[in-house]
Amino acid sequence: MPTSDHIIELSVIVPTYNEHPNVIPMIESLEQALGDHKWEVIFVDDDSPDGTAKQIREIARRDPRVRIVQRVGRRGLSSAAIEGILASSAPFCAVIDGDLQHDEKLLATMLETIKKEDLDIVSGSRYVEGGGLGDWHKSRARISRLATRLSQAVLHAELTDPMSGFFMIRRSTFEKRMHNLSGIGFKILLDIFASSKEPLRYRELPYEFRTRQAGESKLDSQAAWEYFMLLLDKLIGHIVPVRFVAFTLVGGVGVIVHMFTVWLMLNHMDTTFTIAQTTATLIAMTSNFAMNNILTYRDMRLRGWDWIKGWISFTLACSVGALGNIGIATYIFAQDTTWVLASLSGIIVGAVWNYAVTSVYTWNKPKAA
Repeated sequence: MPTSDHIIELSVIVPTYNEHPNVIPMIESLEQALGDHKWEVIFVDDDSPDGTAKQIREIARRDPRVRIVQRVGRRGLSSAAIEGILASSAPFCAVIDGDLQHDEKLLATMLETIKKEDLDIVSGSRYVEGGGLGDWHKSRARISRLATRLSQAVLHAELTDPMSGFFMIRRSTFEKRMHNLSGIGFKILLDIFASSKEPLRYRELPYEFRTRQAGESKLDSQAAWEYFMLLLDKLIGHIVPVRFVAFTLVGGVGVIVHMFTVWLMLNHMDTTFTIAQTTATLIAMTSNFAMNNILTYRDMRLRGWDWIKGWISFTLACSVGALGNIGIATYIFAQDTTWVLASLSGIIVGAVWNYAVTSVYTWNKPKAA
């Protein structure tokens, strides 16, 4: 049996993607910050092409405090943090970015605070006195503050920095709420607070956001989309699946693409309506598939040959959905119903069919490698 000297007290979860240059500096900084505390670090790598997982695995052979969870076929910072915590058994878990922009020296203070004050969560804040955004550009700082204000629609606490990705949580607190988490996007702290039906005991500690030293930032326009999806999921996810909402939004864009293509071919390419309609349908289906692959199913994105196979299954499913759309709409219209209601009914039936079938056969759960 292990002695108390070998029992891990704290698991530090580090989601990574192409963070090869930062792995060794991260481990060294944790050694200095946590000193004699019984800790481990669990890197959760989303199959980085730069060899991050291989490097961590080689270090783990020599250092039992270092562990690696390599995920294949899915991506996302929040879901990575969730899987990292689930892979640990420590009573306390901390989440910190792998880019060295969070102040790891705060971890010891977080651990002391969460135990001494019997708290659920201790988070790092850039907005309380003593904290700061570092050398952030003014436009990025404004976007961050706007996102913070928007988060108040789903939060159940007066957090100054719910967008922080740097925090420590008590395992028992996480386990009570883990089944309600969305796991969408990159704001896991916001997800935890928004998923809690009971008030959380928390405290924010100030820290200065640092400049990235190596690697590339993971923030992009898709991160903003995922943040919007997270908020939407917390607002209406208990009524309608947020993926279905995203799927239908993409479908709305597809209608615009379809109509524009028909107009363009009829007015500027001198084609028949049948050819224009057929071409527009194919283009719209392809654009819908591509956008859903990038946005709705980003965490299960298809690439290479899988993209081709996915497009085929998506097109076939939507073709059947189109027939169902027409059949239902025609039947309802024949019952002396207005054309608007009949058409809308057909669209809804087609959308539900397309979403249900493609979620199973196009973007199904990845098989173990």
